[in-house]
Amino acid sequence: MKAKNNSVGLKLNGKRTALIGFAFFGILLLWQVYDSWCPTFLTDIFARRMFGLSSAGLKASDPSKILQVQWIVGIIMACDNLAALILLPIFGSLSDKTKSPIGKRMPYILTGTFVAAVAFPFIPLFFHKNNIAAMVVMMAIVLMFMMMYRNPAVALMPDITPKPLRAKANGIINIMGYLGGAFATVLGIFLKLSDYINSGDEARNVWTIEIPFIVASLLMIISAMVLFFTIKENKLAEELKDEMEEGEKLAAIETPVDDDKPMSKANKRMLLAILAAEFLWFMADNAIGTYIGNYVIYHLQSSSSKTMILTILGGVASVIGFATAGSIADKIGRKWTISSGLTVTVLAYIVMCFAKPTGVVTGANGEFSFPVLLFVVWAIKGFGMALVHNCSFPMVVELCSSKKIGKFTGYYYTASMSAQTVTPILLGLVFKATGAWGALPIYACILTILSCTMFTTLVKNIKAEKVANAKGLEALDND
Repeated sequence: MKAKNNSVGLKLNGKRTALIGFAFFGILLLWQVYDSWCPTFLTDIFARRMFGLSSAGLKASDPSKILQVQWIVGIIMACDNLAALILLPIFGSLSDKTKSPIGKRMPYILTGTFVAAVAFPFIPLFFHKNNIAAMVVMMAIVLMFMMMYRNPAVALMPDITPKPLRAKANGIINIMGYLGGAFATVLGIFLKLSDYINSGDEARNVWTIEIPFIVASLLMIISAMVLFFTIKENKLAEELKDEMEEGEKLAAIETPVDDDKPMSKANKRMLLAILAAEFLWFMADNAIGTYIGNYVIYHLQSSSSKTMILTILGGVASVIGFATAGSIADKIGRKWTISSGLTVTVLAYIVMCFAKPTGVVTGANGEFSFPVLLFVVWAIKGFGMALVHNCSFPMVVELCSSKKIGKFTGYYYTASMSAQTVTPILLGLVFKATGAWGALPIYACILTILSCTMFTTLVKNIKAEKVANAKGLEALDND
C-alpha cells in the first residue's frame, strides 16, 4: 500500500502572502500608469514635432500621421525594456548572494522604490513642458530602478513559500498587484488623458496628467514601507527552513534539483520550453498593453476613460482567474491550466478583430461611442492571461533550489523583457507598413497561437502532490 503523504506543516499562510503582495502592488501600480500614459505622451510629442502641428492640428490631421510615428514610440518603449533585460538578471543574482540585517531582497526593494518614486512625477511634467529629451531620461531612470526593485520583490514570495504552494500564493500576490493597478485605473477615468491630448496647447492643464503619477509614487512608497515593517526576511527564512525542505521533495519536476550537480537535461528542456513560450505570449500581451491607449484614442476615436474601464474589467476577470488558477492547477496540472488560458486568450483576440469604430459621435470633443464588444474581449483576455501568469512563474522557480530563486526569476524576466523589447518596435513597423490599426489584434492572435502550440507540445504536465492549505482564520496565524 502507498505510504501516506507526510506533508505536515505545508499550509499557505494567506496573511503573510498578502503582505508580500504589497511588493507587487507597487510594481503593477507604476506599470499601469506608465503603460496607460507614456505611449500617448510619446505619440503626441513626436507627431506634433514631425508634422509641425499644434495639438488641435494633430487631432484634426490625417490619422495615418499618427500611425507613422508608432515605430518611434516603439523604439523608445523598447530601449527602456532593453536596459531592464540587462539589469533584471544582474539584480536577481546579486540579491541571491546578498546578506544584510534586513534580508537579501529588501535593500534592493527599498532603494529601487525610493528612486523610481522620486523620478516618476517628472515624466508628465517634462512632457507638458515639451522637453522630450528630459522626459525620455526620466522614463529610463524610473524603469532602471524599478528593475532593481522588481526581480527581488518577485523572488520574495518563492523565498518563503514551499514549492507545492506557490501557484496559489502567486494568485494572492497577483491579486494584490491588480489592486495596485486599480488605483491608477480609477484615476484615469476621472482625469482623462484624451481631454488633455485633445485640448489646445494653452488649455492643457498639467494636473490632469500629473496627479496619477504623484499618487502612484506615494502609494509605491507606502507599499514598500508596509512590506519592510511586516516581512522580516531573515527571521522567516530560519522559521520556514523545514517547510522549504519538505517542499523540495514534493516539487513538480522530472528530476530532483541538486545545486552541486549540473541541471538535468530533462529540467533544462522544460525550462527552455517554458521560457520560449513565455517570450511569445509576452510579445502578444505587451503589444496590446502598449498600444491599446493609442488604439482607443486614435483608431476608435473614443475617450481614454474607456481604456481605463477596459482595464477594470480585465482586472476583475484577472482576479477571478488568479483566485481559481491554483485550484484548477491542482486538478489538471499547471501545463493544462496555462494551455487553457492561452486558448481562451486566442478566442478573445479573434473576437477583437471584429470590434470596429462606431462612427456615432457621443462626446463633447467629437469622440465616438465605444464598441461594447471590446468590453467582452477584455474580460475574456483578463481571465485567460491570469491563468497563464499565475502558473508560469512557479513552474520556472520550481526548477531551482532556494539558493538560486533570484537567478531563475531573472531568467523568467529575461524572457518577458526580451519580448517587451522586441514587440513595440516590430508592431510599430507593422503599423507603418500596413497603415491599419486592425493589425493589432491579428498580431497578438498569431503570437498567442504560436505560444500555445509550443507550450502544449514541448512542456510536460507534472502534477505536484496535493498538500494542505490554511483555511479561514487559520491562514491569519503565526507569521
